[in-house]
Amino acid sequence: MADEQPCQHMQAIKELKQAKEDVCEECIKIGSSWVHLRTCQTCGATLCCDQSRYKHMTKHFHHTGHPVIISSEPDEKWMWCYPDNLFAEYS
Repeated sequence: MADEQPCQHMQAIKELKQAKEDVCEECIKIGSSWVHLRTCQTCGATLCCDQSRYKHMTKHFHHTGHPVIISSEPDEKWMWCYPDNLFAEYS
């Protein structure tokens, strides 16, 4: 992690869950496209970001309460905690 002090949700992550496929699992079902992908660190779901039309990852958080996501974009190494509104980079 970078200089930010990680929250308890981020500290609880011992191993990062990576995307199984480079697709939004929900957009594929409805024939939509996405801008960027994020992967839930609780269940491993890979869904689209808030710049995408349907904002599936944020909807996933509101539905499940799963707190932390990582970017699934190549060369991006950061995570986001929804409840704590906290961004952190990792190596």
